[in-house]
Formats: sequence, structure tokens, C-alpha cells
Amino acid sequence: MPIVHDWLARRASLAPERTALVDSLRGGRRISWAEWNASAHRTALLLRDLGVGLGDRVAVLAFNGVETLDLVFACAKLGAVLQPLNWRLGVEELHGLLSDVAPSVVCFGPEFRSQVDALRSRLAARWVPFADPLPGERAFASREDLSGALPAVELEADSPWVLCSTGGSTGLPKSAVLTHGSLTANAVNTIVSWGLTQDDVALLNAPLFHTGGLNVFTLPLVYVGGASVVCRAFDVAQTLDLIDSGSVNLVFAVPTMFIEMQRHPRFEAVDFSRLKLLISGGAPCPAPVFERFFARGIPFRTGYGLTEGGPNNFFLPDAVMRSHAGFVGVPLFQVEARIDGEQRPGDVGELLLRGPHLCAGYWRRPEETARTFVDGWLHTGDLASRDAQGLFRIEGRAKDLIISGGENIHPSEVESVLASHPDVAEVAVIGVPDPKWGEVPRALVVPRPGSEPTLEALVAFCSGRLARYKLPRTLRLLDGLPRTPAGKVDRRGLARMHGEG
Repeated sequence: MPIVHDWLARRASLAPERTALVDSLRGGRRISWAEWNASAHRTALLLRDLGVGLGDRVAVLAFNGVETLDLVFACAKLGAVLQPLNWRLGVEELHGLLSDVAPSVVCFGPEFRSQVDALRSRLAARWVPFADPLPGERAFASREDLSGALPAVELEADSPWVLCSTGGSTGLPKSAVLTHGSLTANAVNTIVSWGLTQDDVALLNAPLFHTGGLNVFTLPLVYVGGASVVCRAFDVAQTLDLIDSGSVNLVFAVPTMFIEMQRHPRFEAVDFSRLKLLISGGAPCPAPVFERFFARGIPFRTGYGLTEGGPNNFFLPDAVMRSHAGFVGVPLFQVEARIDGEQRPGDVGELLLRGPHLCAGYWRRPEETARTFVDGWLHTGDLASRDAQGLFRIEGRAKDLIISGGENIHPSEVESVLASHPDVAEVAVIGVPDPKWGEVPRALVVPRPGSEPTLEALVAFCSGRLARYKLPRTLRLLDGLPRTPAGKVDRRGLARMHGEG
């Protein structure tokens, strides 16, 4: 059965004059639904002129901007498929992704001209710069001269819309196939479960090549008629300005961004009272981040998602937000969740998810798709537990689990306690071989400036907060923690560098 795929056209017909976007890159220019729909329509005409049609792929390599958002919905209008590229990747990584997907058009921001120059001769594609075109290049701005109708298309719910790369620490990232049906289901789940309305305004500074930037708030707000403030990237001062002024009432960020906000000298003076939702995601959030917000009376919760599913899957109700800090809550309206092997509350096992919000598998990787999606259930690879109230908590990645003397140790639990120490800026915990216990925890700590924490001090701090077998046995002080192209702590890299016994 065909699905409504041209969201912008529908939204523009329902509320043409309401604000859809606020472009912070152009002085806070307000863009109505009618204006955005017309701009995306012209972008679709440009892509069609370049030969893009039903099922063809279009890649984009750029920082956040209205142009990228235009491409999202231009592809929807044509039935084409968008591949947003992670601009943190190196040239060879980008080449691998582009070769796998084979886009016919690649649009790019001027900041990435050198990468494009290195890739151009190796890929058969049309290269379209957002600015400063060279001779022979079709300028993105040429869309302004185009007019006319687009060919009528009908799309099914399983038609691909976005190829979103999963964050990997080794090897080529996989591209999850996000369909019109899965993105619609995520939008509906989010709206009805989180209570989004047309009066909500989200801060959009998470990168649009991440499912978080695209799908936590951005697409659900298009569906419900709310607005987004488009920012080039995360800037802590700009973020605090937009919150303090009341320009946004929905904020999603990863823990690193919240830590930077709390370290900023203006943090205590910023007015957070007008925020409706303040949500952390992408990685476990250290306990001190919660405590700092709660101390100021600021509602703060953590979510759970992954590229293959949603990403929005849970919500922690207001009534238990503080008593269950760190829990992700209950499944959203059309999400089923279970824990593999669970027999009683508190049991830890792999989290499995099912629902219409799941992606359609991995692009051209049938074997990995079959291993990850079994009988309709997404095997997340994440460990979770559920308490007697039915509230879910993410315990960590199954592959990161430390087994010491037959006891399971979840690194995130130890990290959360260590992160509370006043001398610890960042911390990761890995397992290292031990002749007696098999594995024991090692703490890898980035100290706060001017401090040099000792193992003895950290162990003393953790005693009484953690079981004895969970206490770190060794400590290494680092200048910083390595991160994957997706911005997460590179645990595999840490294990390679610091995982010897």
C-alpha cells in the first residue's frame, strides 16, 4: 500500500505560514513551511536535471545547514535515497562508503573541497558544491532558476529514504536502510509518546549524518508541525544562548556536549526553566551530569536508540525521573522490547527490539542483516535490565562486558562512579587479563587540569559505592580518550593500546 512520502508538501498545505526552520547560519532567518517546501522542490528539480530518479542515491558531505535538509526532502519527493556522509571520516573511509552505495550525485560544502578533489577521479558521480563552484561544476544555487512540476511517484512503506551509517570503531561502517515506513513510525512514536506539538522548537546542532541529528527531533517535528533551529555544529556558547533566551524548548545532546555545557562559566546563570525536554543519548551518561542538573531543579533524562531502530525507543516518565536517573524508561507506543533470557526483574541480558520503526537491514549486507534481525527482532548487542516497575536500564555493550572470577562487571557502572570524583574529567574502564581472576578492571582516566589522581584515592572513593570485585585494579592517566568517527569512546582502540595484563 502506498505511503505519504512528501511530508513537506503536506505540511505546507496544512500550515503554510508557520515557521518550520530558523537558520542560525543566516542571522536567524525564519523559513515558513511554504518557503521550505518550495526550496526543496527546486532542489528536487536540480537533482532531476542531474539524472536522479526513483531509487537513485544522492550523497551529501557537509556541516549542518538548510541545504542538507532540503536534500532530505528533495529525495523524498523523487523517491531517491539520501546518503549523509560523516565529515569526520578520512578520504579512504569516505571512498569505501561511496563505492558501496554508488551515488549518482554528491553534494558538498566548501569546507570539504580537498576531500572531494581526492575522491573525484575515483568515483563516477556528478559533484555539486553548495558554494564556490569551479568551472564545469553544476552549482547548487542554479536550482533557483528552475521551475515546473515533478514526476508523480508512489512509494511503499518499505521504500528506502536514507542510508545512515552505523558508528563502528574498526572496518567500514554499515549503512542502515531507513525506509519511509520506519521513519514515519519513529516520528509517530516520538510525537505520541513524548508529547510533541506544533508549538515545540528543537535545537538542531547534532550532525545530520547521525540518526540522532536527523531523527530524534528533526523529522518528528516536521511530521507534527514544530520547528528546528539549524546550527552548523555544536557550539557551547551558542547552545547556552539559545536555551537562555527561550528560543528552543527541546534539546538533545550526547553526554560530552552536556559535560561541556556544565563546565562553561555561564552554566549556573542560564535559565533552563523553559525547556520541555532535555535528553541525553548516544552513550552512557555519567552520574555527575544528572546530579548537576537535578541540583538546579532541571528535568533531565537519558534516552536509548540506535541507527537500526528509531532511534527513539523509550521514555522515562516524570514521576520516576529522579528516582531512576540513568534508566531509559518504558517502550514507546509502537515499540516492543524484551531482554533475552530474562526470568526475573533485574536479570541482565541482550536487549531485543521489534516494531515498525526498525530499519530494513543493512545496504547490500544480507548476511549481517540476517544475523542482526531474527524473526522480526533487532538484536541490539546492548545489555539491559528491567526492574519490578517495568523500567528499562541499559547496562552496556555485550562485547565490553568484563567477567572477573565468574562475576559480570559492566564498565558503564564503574565509569559512572569514577566520573563523580572531583579529579576525574573523563574515564573509561576496560578489562585486562589476570592470571587469577581471568579479567580485572583497569581505569583509564583523563585528569582535571592541575590534578593527578592515584589508584589508591580512586579505589577509596569507589569503596562502599561498588562491590569489591568491581573496583579498578590498575590505573593509567591519559591526555584524552580516543573517539570513533561517530564521536563515541573508541573502546577497541583503548583495548589495543592499554589492554595488556
